Amino acid sequence: MPARGPKENADGIAAAVTAAVARARAAQSAWAATPLPARLAVLSTARSGLVAAADALAASLATPRRGRADALAAEVIPLADAIRFLERETRALLAPTRLGRRGRPRWLFATDAEIRREPLGLILVIGPGNYPLFLPGVQIVQALAAGNAVLVKPAPGKTEPLETLRTVLRQAGLPEGLCILLDDDVAAAEAALEADIDKVVLTGSAATGRAVLDRLAARLVPAVMELSGNDPVIVLPGADLDLAVRAVAYGLRLNGSATCIAPRRVFLPRSLLEDFAARLGAALTGLSPVPLPPAVAGQVARLLAQARDRGARIVGAVPDRPAAGMRPLIVVDPHPDLDLLREDIFAPLVSLIPLAGPGDETEDETGFADRATARAATSSHALGASIFGPEAEARRVARGIQAGSVVINDIIVPTADPRLPFGGRRRSGFGATRGAEGILEMTALKTVSLRKGRFRPHFDAPRADDEAMFRTYLEAAHGATPGARAKAVSRLLGLLRRRG
Repeated sequence: MPARGPKENADGIAAAVTAAVARARAAQSAWAATPLPARLAVLSTARSGLVAAADALAASLATPRRGRADALAAEVIPLADAIRFLERETRALLAPTRLGRRGRPRWLFATDAEIRREPLGLILVIGPGNYPLFLPGVQIVQALAAGNAVLVKPAPGKTEPLETLRTVLRQAGLPEGLCILLDDDVAAAEAALEADIDKVVLTGSAATGRAVLDRLAARLVPAVMELSGNDPVIVLPGADLDLAVRAVAYGLRLNGSATCIAPRRVFLPRSLLEDFAARLGAALTGLSPVPLPPAVAGQVARLLAQARDRGARIVGAVPDRPAAGMRPLIVVDPHPDLDLLREDIFAPLVSLIPLAGPGDETEDETGFADRATARAATSSHALGASIFGPEAEARRVARGIQAGSVVINDIIVPTADPRLPFGGRRRSGFGATRGAEGILEMTALKTVSLRKGRFRPHFDAPRADDEAMFRTYLEAAHGATPGARAKAVSRLLGLLRRRG
């Protein structure tokens, strides 16, 4: 048979998406009606299934950027932990909340109220290429726990680990049609965004986030945007310098630095700059080069050329062809206006940014911390941040820094705690994945109110003294002083008596 052209291929993918939506819709209503303990039992069995599938997952997740051990540590183990969190916490998180009398306005007497969390219906998960199992995997199991069906669009070339996860879920008893993998072609995402979906959870770049939101805006489909960052590291006076160096080196090494919360901008006192640069350079010596996608390689070449032109010093061997392989590079004392300090970068590249510290220009420790916090905010990304230094001062800085996740005296790893929500601000997105907030994102709020008895004065025809009664009630409930409220109560009782 002759090969299919691009349009025929796109039409075929669109037809497959339409069929997938129909299957998922048909399966979801029964799944939502399934008692929550039974849904969680499927996930519990799937967690054990991940153990049995660990070797297959490690093999499919290993890349030139990372080996099998790193794949297990960074993706499989955190996913299993996230499932266990759901097993323990989902019942309480999704349980209806009955509101008692406390806080109820007096004019709503005899009214009971309840807040419920219900499944949205059909969730579209668009996965990333850097952590193709853990990030979409948590979103998938959270959506399923809440009673939804899920369409999953893998990143190009990253379908295999998600196929394994789907197989594990099916073997654990998940009914057919509740977790459907789409083609990894961009055409599948485009078709799914136009389909009858109830929410989108995207992990990707800010540019991709804007494109997706443009597609959803006309139909007001809600979304969670987990977008990338340009994360700061603040090294306070008094920090354990060796610890901070090891942390930055680890962040550049992890997954070949293709991590959205990898360190990109290190702010430190000028007096520590050369020592830190030398230690970091030594810590990075001997690392193997990591290949870069063509688009990232082009970005790196542009950013390094701009940095050199503006007087920055580059520590490390600048590759002639970054796509062929790149070892970590350190940009020392970059100009504040460089794109390097603003763009999201998925390459082993970090900038050391010196600021006046204690003893410089009469600056004190608090002055350095405040300046570093202000400089960190000059990037329009606000995903994560790390702070190294004495606990009390580090906690103070953490309160003022703009970021969705702040780690003190560590980097990246603590954010994998399944109890913690993950999300960003500004160009790093909105909404949350993971933690309690992550599963609540997969639900719709519903309030149910019940009025007891037969007394419904609001049903009566308007009366001439309605305005006076409402004005008096307002004073009785919200007057400025106890005396004013007491007098208003007396007048209100008189009005009510005259009404009978």
